[in-house]
Amino acid sequence: NRHRSDNQVNNRKVQVLIDRKLRNEKWMDVQVGDIIKLENNQFVTADLLLLSSSEPLNLVYIETAELDGETNLKVRQALPVTGDLGDNIERLAEFNGEVCCEPPNNRLDRFTGTLTHAGQKYPLDNEKILLRGCTLRNTEWCFGLVLFGGPDTKLMQNCGKSTFKRTSIDRLMNVLVLCIFGFLVCLCTILAIGNGFWEVNEGSEFMVFLPRQDGSGAALSAFLTFWSYVIILNTVVPISLYVSVEFIRLGNSFYIDWDRKMYHARSNTPAEARTTTLNEELGQIKYVFSDKTGTLTQNIMNFNKCSINGKSYGDVFDYSGQRLEITENTETVDFSFNPLADPRFTFHDHALVEAVKLENPEVHAFFRLLALCHTVMPEEKKEGELLYQAQSPDEGALVTAARNFGFVFRSRTPESVSIVEMGQQRSYKLLAILDFNNVRKRMSVIVRSPEGKLSLYCKGADTIIYERLHQSCSKLMDVTTEHLNEFAGEGLRTLALAYKDLDEEYFSQWKQRHHEASTTLDNREDKLDQLYEEIEKDLLLLGATAIEDKLQDGVPQTIEQLAKADIKIWVLTGDKQETAENIGYSCTLLREEMNEVFTISGNTPEDVRQELRNAQTTMKPDAADNAAFLLDRNVGKGVKMIIDEVVNGEYGLVINGHSLAYALELSMEQDFLRTACMCKAVICCRVTPLQKAQVVELVRKYKQAVTLAIGDGANDVSMIKAAHIGVGISGQEGTQAVLSSDYSFAQFRFLQHLLLVHGRWSYLRMCKFLRYFFYKNFTFTFVHFWYAFFCGFSAQTVYDEWFITLYNLVYTALPVLGMGLFDQDVNDAWSFQHPQLYIPGQLNLYFSKMAFFKCALHSCYSSLVLFFIPYAAMHDTVRNDGKDVADYQSFALLTQTCLLFAVSIQLGLEMSYWTAVNTLFVLASLAMYFAVTFTMNSNGMFLILPSAFPFIGAARNSLNQPNVWLTILLTTILCVLPVIIYRFLLIQICPTINDKVTVAAGENPLHMTC
Repeated sequence: NRHRSDNQVNNRKVQVLIDRKLRNEKWMDVQVGDIIKLENNQFVTADLLLLSSSEPLNLVYIETAELDGETNLKVRQALPVTGDLGDNIERLAEFNGEVCCEPPNNRLDRFTGTLTHAGQKYPLDNEKILLRGCTLRNTEWCFGLVLFGGPDTKLMQNCGKSTFKRTSIDRLMNVLVLCIFGFLVCLCTILAIGNGFWEVNEGSEFMVFLPRQDGSGAALSAFLTFWSYVIILNTVVPISLYVSVEFIRLGNSFYIDWDRKMYHARSNTPAEARTTTLNEELGQIKYVFSDKTGTLTQNIMNFNKCSINGKSYGDVFDYSGQRLEITENTETVDFSFNPLADPRFTFHDHALVEAVKLENPEVHAFFRLLALCHTVMPEEKKEGELLYQAQSPDEGALVTAARNFGFVFRSRTPESVSIVEMGQQRSYKLLAILDFNNVRKRMSVIVRSPEGKLSLYCKGADTIIYERLHQSCSKLMDVTTEHLNEFAGEGLRTLALAYKDLDEEYFSQWKQRHHEASTTLDNREDKLDQLYEEIEKDLLLLGATAIEDKLQDGVPQTIEQLAKADIKIWVLTGDKQETAENIGYSCTLLREEMNEVFTISGNTPEDVRQELRNAQTTMKPDAADNAAFLLDRNVGKGVKMIIDEVVNGEYGLVINGHSLAYALELSMEQDFLRTACMCKAVICCRVTPLQKAQVVELVRKYKQAVTLAIGDGANDVSMIKAAHIGVGISGQEGTQAVLSSDYSFAQFRFLQHLLLVHGRWSYLRMCKFLRYFFYKNFTFTFVHFWYAFFCGFSAQTVYDEWFITLYNLVYTALPVLGMGLFDQDVNDAWSFQHPQLYIPGQLNLYFSKMAFFKCALHSCYSSLVLFFIPYAAMHDTVRNDGKDVADYQSFALLTQTCLLFAVSIQLGLEMSYWTAVNTLFVLASLAMYFAVTFTMNSNGMFLILPSAFPFIGAARNSLNQPNVWLTILLTTILCVLPVIIYRFLLIQICPTINDKVTVAAGENPLHMTC
């Protein structure tokens, strides 16, 4: 499939300018320096410098869903010097310029280069580049110059080797297989030594009728016997195990895909298992790292409140001044005065509309900023019907609010922004855009009004904006801070707005330096950041916005269920502390009943360390004394594990981004992790995408626990990739998180079904499958070992050759697969009712080195019974008619029949949930055994090929004897009796949570129906 897909892409056709003509060429033949023509809805062939387009001002519209998952349209613009070329083939062919740019890299959001033409240098950035993987939209045609092709394109640079995620069971299996190899060598060595001794002591007696060849002594015989037993005992090495494991994983993945309870009807989004290798790890999760916006919340933003010039708007009061709760019946503001208002927008505070109508200058400046300072693209298919394409729901909500309050963003070009202010069309010249990023956490635009006034408008995180305000704003800042805290306390997302008027002479100088910085190839971003810092100071505060982002359905219940399953949830968000805390209480992550919620907000490493130590002492007074005993055992190379500590009570931890930066330093990371692990819930706010990944990696480094990260946006990708398991929410922020994830669905509440049902079942099935698989193979093989002591260590097999061939392939394959695909201890309803059932998976109780050792001992005992009981029963035995039945073929048949009955009944004891399919598999396998055995032992098969079917008549001569069936019955009972006694005593003396729930479910059979 991959080869076919690559072939299809490489053979796509594109128009290339060759010898002053446009010719159709294959993508694989496109080279750097070619000029190509793209048409509407075509994929971009390579990384291109946009030269010209059919649209006014040489704009093109592109969709970048394959790059960053975002489906909203983005705009790119060609340089005027190349845009003038248009679609004139002659002028394009004659164009002479030189592009100097960065080497190939994987940064999708950045490009640094210059175009030199006619002695003039022009800066190139990401806004002038079309990347491979984009799709041309709403643009008839465009021309581009190929800068990077093939593996050098940014798309292919991002397709590096993905980290192969393996489960803890995979890693344990690899270790066990190596141990089994060593064990096989030991067994073969013992038997080879036994053969050497036998040849010396007993072999000489056989030389009369079995003379040895010259030079073939006991040593050579032992050497050859060693390799013979390697072949005979190879079944102890579980070769077929890996195939069966992958088959079971595939089946369990289909269960996730087909689960209607994880299907979101509103968005028509089913759950999807994007990998088949991690299913059982879903049943072992200890830590969940979650984004907030779009993951816990809906990421559908509504402009809810605002603060303008020290006055708060958005609340509704009665005649006595008491605040009223806003409901669906609360009267909404009438926006009929504005013909361009969005009818879907609602607001309840009439005072803000009155302030707009009274032309309050601060209120007008506030909404003017919202209408100008953004990167939204408008679409107006019909007169007055505006549709905004926003890169984030926040921006869309703010621009829509400005639109309804009379400041309508109408259109934009790369050089201007047109808005309708209270019914009047005004065009602002766009002189500079100071982009938002995760470090700056703010965005600014510099515009010139129609009257010629120069202004800088800025919006961003309140902590960032406050650092850049003029001293005269101190009083307004205090009042606005109170409002911001109120907004954040209600769980609203806040931004601060500020502006400043610019001096013409200063801006001219700054513009020149900005041009020089934007045309340099060395440290361009650093130089631009310095210029941005310089001009974004002494700002005047306008106010703040508050946007509501409601919780998704079922989030509190899901978090409560996961907490009962002893899964620790850490929320990693970019929101401010108050907002994150309020959401934490809303979703029951933080609770009023908690003994204390610690806040870490130190501004220096010493402060942070002291706050962490104080929290430790509060939770565990002797914490400082026991610090030396925290590092328990090695997790990896030179890394020690921090053990879980028991504290009295329940605690929460909230830490800021700047404090987290100190806490993640090497000297303090263990203190931070120790404190966080003592707490029931952890919230990290104002964190960057890199810090999200660092927190996940910290837990993986020092805790022997399985981690899961869940998010919905591109900023969550690093966290999703860092965790053992990544889950993507297909929400409002595109599909990049989904594309990077291992599992995906539409709502956070489906996580409990994924973990507590599918994860736990997958882990339980896999562990039962592995235990039984090792048991049946070891038991099968150990019988050979005991038989060697009675056949002179001659490497003779104890079973019929056909039985050896078909044992794993036919007789035991389907029953064990049926258990791995269909078994369940309790149904999904009981799994939700008793989330504590999940805890054994976190502790690796179902399959571990100890469980494997017990399985090997059980196999050893069963093999002893399976060999010596039939041996004793057949020794010196005759049939009713006096004929001898103590021959090799009869003994082999009896032993293999006992083996098959014993392992089949053992499977029945392991199985908790019998279905028609399971029952059919077990009975059909036994029936197949007898059918094949009687066929292979028949006269007809012997006559066809005597050397391949030597067991002629063995089945009918042995299985018609009552003593043979009594031996089978006795052997089977002795094999399974210790297991039954052990389990009975265990349930009576020390029952597990699974035993208790299974018994309770058995007493309520109606609840066990699926």
